[in-house]
Amino acid sequence: MDTALFKFINGLAGKVPFLGKLYSGIANDYFLPIIVVLILVALWFGTRDPQRRKKNQRVVLIALIAIGIANALVAITNAFYFRSRPFTVLPPNQVHLFFYRPTDSSFPSNFATVLFAPAITVFMTDKRAGIILLAIAVIGAFGRVFIGIHYPSDVLGGAVYGAFASLVAYWLGKLFNPVLSWLLNLMKTFYLV
Repeated sequence: MDTALFKFINGLAGKVPFLGKLYSGIANDYFLPIIVVLILVALWFGTRDPQRRKKNQRVVLIALIAIGIANALVAITNAFYFRSRPFTVLPPNQVHLFFYRPTDSSFPSNFATVLFAPAITVFMTDKRAGIILLAIAVIGAFGRVFIGIHYPSDVLGGAVYGAFASLVAYWLGKLFNPVLSWLLNLMKTFYLV
């Protein structure tokens, strides 16, 4: 079923090559992650209300922790499990590849994991910004299948890893609330808040 769904989604790219090229730009390794970082920076500095600003800065710190946890989860999984990419398993005439050929494990999608971790973290406290980040994560995850480098289960697994990482980071943020407060106060010393 995973392969059939991959062929359907990736087959759409083969029918409209322009979209494949467009998505290869959108779903590359840098474009959407940089957009996410810019949104986090906007949350960090984007309000004059001191209470709202403090709340936003706390959620940005927790989102950064979630990204770190998400990367650790992917690294641990990849140390024990390797899944080949669709373009290495399927015959070349069945894959429309609009990207370079990554050599790391296809599961879980590190790209999807890193997009979903901050999106879900922010969504728990700021629905409007969270929805924007979730939309970016969904577009990016779909794009990675569309351009031929992940199976749908890879990006779904990445979304689950990202969600788990955000929940752990949120729990750690509550557990270590005094440390986060101390860190924010330290940053005030250097005019970073």
